[in-house]
Amino acid sequence: MNNKKKYSILTVNGPNLKYLGKRNVDIYGSKSMDDLPSLLDKHGQNVLQKAELDFFQANSEGDIIDRIELAWQDKISGIVINPGAYTHTSLALADCLAWINIPYVEVHLSNIWSRDKIRQHSLTARHSMGVVAGFGIMSYVYGLQAVVDYLDINISLEGK
Repeated sequence: MNNKKKYSILTVNGPNLKYLGKRNVDIYGSKSMDDLPSLLDKHGQNVLQKAELDFFQANSEGDIIDRIELAWQDKISGIVINPGAYTHTSLALADCLAWINIPYVEVHLSNIWSRDKIRQHSLTARHSMGVVAGFGIMSYVYGLQAVVDYLDINISLEGK
């Protein structure tokens, strides 16, 4: 593959995720989103060469939905989303992710199934390609790699 960027991938972070690396480091780890490009460069198997990444974070549910709808209008190739607490509470966000028909991976820094009961259920994962949880900031690396691999396979299949 040449160095031309092929995919546009939006990474969405929900409430309380602006201060990754500073907030509850015992749960979420000490790495921030600023560390992601170097981790992708080291572990991302050409994600940075294949995809143009856009990052968005909001504490407001409506702002997140507006950004995802804009991604649909802009024909974004894929999404990696960490809905934060909205994972467990937002039917509106789940409905948005269901109708936009953009392939997405849900990621979580912590293992949500090892935490309190309310965090063990995801309303937003139902229409996702999959969920990556429990690997700290590396969950984003694995999620982005999964989206790129999915797009590589499905676009090459469409071309046949």
